[in-house]
Amino acid sequence: MYRYDTHMPEERPPSASERAYKHVKDRVLTGKLPGGELISEGEIAEALGVSRTPVRAAFTQLESEGLLRLYPKKGALVVPVSAQELEDVIETRWVLERYAIERAIQSPGDLPTRLAKSADRQARLSGGEFVEADRAFHRSLVEATGNAILLGLYDSLRDRQRRMARATMRDADRQGRTSKEHRAIADAIGAQDRDRALAALRTHLEGALATLRGGPV
Repeated sequence: MYRYDTHMPEERPPSASERAYKHVKDRVLTGKLPGGELISEGEIAEALGVSRTPVRAAFTQLESEGLLRLYPKKGALVVPVSAQELEDVIETRWVLERYAIERAIQSPGDLPTRLAKSADRQARLSGGEFVEADRAFHRSLVEATGNAILLGLYDSLRDRQRRMARATMRDADRQGRTSKEHRAIADAIGAQDRDRALAALRTHLEGALATLRGGPV
C-alpha cells in the first residue's frame, strides 16, 4: 500500500539578495533611510555580511519599484516622496473608497458596527499600531465591496501609504482627529446617509493630504 508522506518540507531560508532587498526596503519605508540619502552597495553588504552582488540585485529591484535611483559607481539615492505622488495616492483612495461607501450604503449589514469599533480602538493607539489600525479601517471598507480586484488595487498602495504614514505619526492632533473622522464615516454609513458619509470621507482624506504636505517625507 502506498504511504503518503505527511512530512511538510522545510521552508527555504531567504537568499542573500532577498535579505538585502528586505533590509533596505524596510528601512526606506520606515524612514530609517530617509528620502534624499545616498547609500552604497558596500555599506549594505558589510551590514549584512554578504557580497556586493546580491545587494546590487536588491538595489535593481528597488529601483524598479521606484524606491531607489541608481548612480553607477556612486551608489543609490533613496527617492523622496513627491508632492505629485501624495496627491495621486489620495486621489486613488478617494475613487476606491467613495465607491465602497456607495455600495455599503445600499446594504450596510454589520459593516458600520465593525468600523465604529475599529475607530474607537484606534483612538487608544499610537505609533505603528495606530498606522496599522488606520489602514485596517479603510481596507475593511474596500473589502466590503466584495470586489477582489478593487481590494488588490488598494493593497498595491500599501508600501506607498506605509511610507507616507510617518508624517501622520508625527502629528498627535491629526491622530486624534483621524479616529473621530473614522467614527463619523461609520455612523453615516450606519444611518445610510450617502451625502454625509461621502462628505466625511472627503474631509478625512483632505485632512490627511494637508498633514502629508506639512513636512518632508
